Amino acid sequence: MIRIVIENAFFFLIPTLIYMAWVAFSRKSWPGLSTVLNTAPLLDLFVLGAALMLTVLVAFSSRAHNTPDEAYVPPVFLDGKLQPGHAQPASK
Repeated sequence: MIRIVIENAFFFLIPTLIYMAWVAFSRKSWPGLSTVLNTAPLLDLFVLGAALMLTVLVAFSSRAHNTPDEAYVPPVFLDGKLQPGHAQPASK
C-alpha cells in the first residue's frame, strides 16, 4: 500500500521537481529553496501534477473485466510448461 502512495506522490511532484531543477540550472546562483517555492507558480504546478498523476493511474489501470464471482488463478508450472494466470468461476 505504501508503494502505491509513494508512486502517486512521485508523479504528482514531478512538475515541481522539474521546475526547481530548471530554476537551479538557469540561474547563476541558487536563491534558496524557500525563495524558489515562494515565487513558483504553485497552482499551475499543482494542476499539472494532478493531471500527470491521473493520466498515469488511467494508463496503468487494470483493464481486466472479471466479474465478482470469478477467482484469479496465478501462473503455475504444469508438466514443465508455464500456464498463464487466468480467472475462473469460484468454487463455492
